[in-house]
Amino acid sequence: MATLKDPERLRTLAAEIRDSNLAQLDQHLDRLTETWEAAGGKVFFAGEAEEAREYVVSLARRVGATEAVKSKSMVSEEIELNEALHKAGIEPIETDLGQYIVQLAGEPPSHILAPAVHKSKQEITDVFSNAAGEALPNDADALAAFARANLRSRFLRAGLGISGVNFAVADAGTLCLVTNEGNGRLSTSMPPAHVAVMGMERVVWDFQQLAVMLSLLARSNTGQKISQYTSLLHGPRKTDEIDGPAESHLVILDNGRTNILGTRYESALRCIRCSACVNVCPVFRQVSGYAYDPVYSGPIGAVITPLLKGTREAGELAHASTLCAACSEVCPVKIPLHDLLLYLRQDYAQDHASGAERTAYRAWSLSWATPLRFKFLTALSILLGRITSGRSLRRIYLPVLSRWTRGRTFPGFPAPDDRSRRNDHG
Repeated sequence: MATLKDPERLRTLAAEIRDSNLAQLDQHLDRLTETWEAAGGKVFFAGEAEEAREYVVSLARRVGATEAVKSKSMVSEEIELNEALHKAGIEPIETDLGQYIVQLAGEPPSHILAPAVHKSKQEITDVFSNAAGEALPNDADALAAFARANLRSRFLRAGLGISGVNFAVADAGTLCLVTNEGNGRLSTSMPPAHVAVMGMERVVWDFQQLAVMLSLLARSNTGQKISQYTSLLHGPRKTDEIDGPAESHLVILDNGRTNILGTRYESALRCIRCSACVNVCPVFRQVSGYAYDPVYSGPIGAVITPLLKGTREAGELAHASTLCAACSEVCPVKIPLHDLLLYLRQDYAQDHASGAERTAYRAWSLSWATPLRFKFLTALSILLGRITSGRSLRRIYLPVLSRWTRGRTFPGFPAPDDRSRRNDHG
């Protein structure tokens, strides 16, 4: 961001653009359908994940594909596309290096941008050695060479290429794919058929809006001015072209997104999947991506996943936050993530909190509602601090706290002198 003349103004502009896109989403998607089909492509609207899976599988069967090469796509993880292809007897091959590593390891990605960031070089060596059937050297160049040699033949054999979409330019009928490896271009151009799967919110109107998004995307995820490969796709190859697929398909996925439009959570759909919020989150840095849903992790995952899956299934993710607002401060499109996390906690408590929880929070609220009650509780905590002298308490045998302290140490109440020192330091 430091290379931008006025990053805050650009972030504000980006937020305004994304809000405008969402407000006119129907018109943008209609225009995208018109222009993409005019370029020779085909468009399919999938209301749910199952419809998107069925379309891709049926396309693979129709073109006779037994292998499908994939550029990294979080939305394909969202709809569990690999599992559907496997069941249909079609082998999906992840060609992004990080995705390739976790696929061979039989694991989901642990980070939106860097799927294998949780693995050490030795662990990657073990994964590749197992795939090779022989011991490989613990050397980055040798491991990359192994992956390159294995993937090149896959690009040549695959009957179908699959990708995600970073942005779709509605007025131009163009898909933008942003990668730091050449696998994205190979996946979309070498197989005879290509299908892109896109969350319906990932649309901008024109190239001017795209330029704003691209100026923020790479800076917010890898610190680059622009990614190594920024590809613009405009339908299948033309009669006078020698490169590109004979068929280009675009699957536009809803899967719960329209339920978010028009609600207080709509700003979550601004997300451009840069992972800036993930990288800065103190909780994610401690627990890693596998503490979240297998697809979207970090603060944006703690917001998006309950909105897509429902608070009953995923609402507790919103509690995996310190509410420090670091995520909101770095978001290039100014999503107020900490506010959305609070809203989700409210919804979760309203729908799923137990009677004991409701009673406890109601008592807490009443206790702090007046200065007199607050002073009384402060005096009580000082008394408890004197009794415990700041000592940690291993167990507390109270119905509410005993389960919590079974595996944790309760820090005790601060002694009066400790409280004074903290106040002196602000």
